[in-house]
Amino acid sequence: MLVRVRVQPNSAREGIEKEGDVLVVKVSAPPRAGKANRRLIELLSKYYGVPKSGIEIIRGAKSRDKVVKIELEREKR
Repeated sequence: MLVRVRVQPNSAREGIEKEGDVLVVKVSAPPRAGKANRRLIELLSKYYGVPKSGIEIIRGAKSRDKVVKIELEREKR
């Protein structure tokens, strides 16, 4: 599943809100050295109930607007 995300770093309160077809994710981490992206993945992992390894930023790694791939069900091997 692909999800459009807008990240708000350095937020006083963390959380996830839906605005239309975009998830607005507020993270307390600063947008330096990938800290906000790592926190984004942690929050999305909890929100969707999937492991962090099942979430990948596929577009916008250095932008507030991102496209994130979320693997809801792992394939059995």
